[in-house]
Formats: sequence, structure tokens, C-alpha cells
Amino acid sequence: MTMKLLRRAVFLDRDGVLIRAIVRDNKPYAAVSHDEVRIIEGVKEACAELSRAGFLLILTTNQPDVARRKITRQFVDEVNGRLVDELGLTDARVCDHDNADNCICRKPKPGLMTTAAADYGIDLASSIVVGDRWRDIEAGKNAGCKTVFIDYGYDEKVGKQPDHVSSSLAGATPWILCHAIEPY
Repeated sequence: MTMKLLRRAVFLDRDGVLIRAIVRDNKPYAAVSHDEVRIIEGVKEACAELSRAGFLLILTTNQPDVARRKITRQFVDEVNGRLVDELGLTDARVCDHDNADNCICRKPKPGLMTTAAADYGIDLASSIVVGDRWRDIEAGKNAGCKTVFIDYGYDEKVGKQPDHVSSSLAGATPWILCHAIEPY
């Protein structure tokens, strides 16, 4: 009988971590057109460095505008597919529900991370969640991961304390590489 080795992952929020969030009145919103999709400077290099270090890179994103009928799931899948290809990501996981749906995958619940962990043999305690919203940090904590908060100073509460704060994924990459734990 062979034992399955556990792997490490970096779970990356999409809007605000990989691509620019649309900010109105100091609040972030997701892109609703292909013209608004812009990869943040330094993200491609950061993803390559994390991948070389052996991390699986999993995009995890709440996209409630699908449930609100502001965008289509096809649009979300097209954007995520482009990011998977251009950034060398392992996978993209999406919750397209709204708060009222009370699903297990809508962050701050950890369903996006726990299902990816089951599918890829990921050790959540050796993994890191990177996000720019309180929901990302709470989801990471709820999944048992370390967390990195990309702080843009949005006008919203920050709940659970992140393990690290940075201004970008590129800026957080050295911390991730130094503080990641090899799975047993």
C-alpha cells in the first residue's frame, strides 16, 4: 500500500490579489468586463517563484455577481481560465452564490479550500491563503491555513488577525517562502 504524500498550496483570491479590483468609494468590486481584467504588476513573477518552490497555486474567488445576474458564469470561467494559463495556476475554484444561499463554499466559509485539499492531497496546515478582504482571511483561518492580507485600506472591517500583511503578492512572496512549513 502506498501512502499519498501531502502537498502545500497557496490559495490566491482573484480580484485584488491577482487582478486589479475595481474600487469605487473606497470599496472593491470584481471586474465585470474583459477590459477591466488587468493582472497586477509582479503577480506573474510571484506565481512562478511560488510554483518553483513546490506550491500548488489555487485561485479561490467569491463571484456573487453571477447569482445577482450582473455577470455570467461563462465570463467568470473565461477570466479564470486566462489566469490559470497566463500565471501557471494549478486550478481555479469559484463560489458563484450570494450570502443568502448559505453555501459551504462562500468565503468566509472554508469550502473552496477544503474541497481543493481533498482533490489535490493538500495539507491545509502547511498552506497559505492570500486575500485582500476580511472574508479571505477568515476563510483561511477557518480552513486551518496561515494567512496573508493584501492591505489596500478598503473601507471595511477586518476581522481575524492575518499572519502577515503586505501591499502586494510580490511583496508577500518572501514571507510566504520563509514561513511555509513542509507537510509531514
